[in-house]
Amino acid sequence: MTPRDTGTDARTTQAVQVRAEGHVDEATLDYVRTKVNTVFDRPGLPAVTGEVRIAKATAHHVEQPWSAAAEIRVGSELLVVHADEASAHELADRLQDRLRGRLDRLADRWATARRSAAPPPWRGGPADARQG
Repeated sequence: MTPRDTGTDARTTQAVQVRAEGHVDEATLDYVRTKVNTVFDRPGLPAVTGEVRIAKATAHHVEQPWSAAAEIRVGSELLVVHADEASAHELADRLQDRLRGRLDRLADRWATARRSAAPPPWRGGPADARQG
């Protein structure tokens, strides 16, 4: 039995919920879910939880009626992303780009923090740092 047969996705351990405010169809929600899950489907991430809210303005005169707000916790860090677009697909793509950018910056910060500095000269550090 595959994950598709059971209705669960064994690959994703994230708990990011995509919610709609107003009249948003299920196909749009599925597209946004796919885009968001693609961002967080990378090895080595800590637990991912949060929520993405999608809304469509009811006023017809609004230039960018689609809006999204995401608050997602990755480990102990909080990613907050907002986007406004003219169509649902553009919104999902913009949201994916912004989430990926924030996650890349976060991963870079983690990698920088893990790097160790050279030991000081009195502990056998680089010879050029020694005065003598």
